[in-house]
Amino acid sequence: MATHASASKSGRGKGPERDKKTISRNRTARHDYEIGETWEAGIELTGTEVKSIRERPCQITDSFCIVRGGELFLVGVHIHPYSNGGVWNVDPDRRRRLLMHRRQIDLIDQRLRTKGSSLVPLELYFDERNRVKLRVGLGKGKKLYDKRADMARRDANREIQRALKERSR
Repeated sequence: MATHASASKSGRGKGPERDKKTISRNRTARHDYEIGETWEAGIELTGTEVKSIRERPCQITDSFCIVRGGELFLVGVHIHPYSNGGVWNVDPDRRRRLLMHRRQIDLIDQRLRTKGSSLVPLELYFDERNRVKLRVGLGKGKKLYDKRADMARRDANREIQRALKERSR
């Protein structure tokens, strides 16, 4: 029996294209919140929910996370019912439990107790082992003038890049 030295132990390829496949991104989160720390969490899903996520992306824009009874829950995510699910489909807007270590949940709960903090989902993706993961971030709500300052800074950087590009031609 011959072994291949170039093949990895799991038989999967290496590189960033195998690391993760993004399902859905919460683009408004970084606009509405100033994100501090981020964590990766697993999600407790049913089989038809995973198949539905593979079939078409889900909506995480208006969702948030809460801590109840020492457990972390994801609220407001809409996962479309699986087309071939039949009676096994569950409520598309149900609460979903997030899977994290106890110490991480306690730390997040402690940080959420400060006024103005909230736990916001940033990205939903398949990891290298094809498990659905969620990147969550601890955010503080931005004021309107903060959003305007960010837009002005972005516009200024864009103008600088244009000028440099014109100059290099």
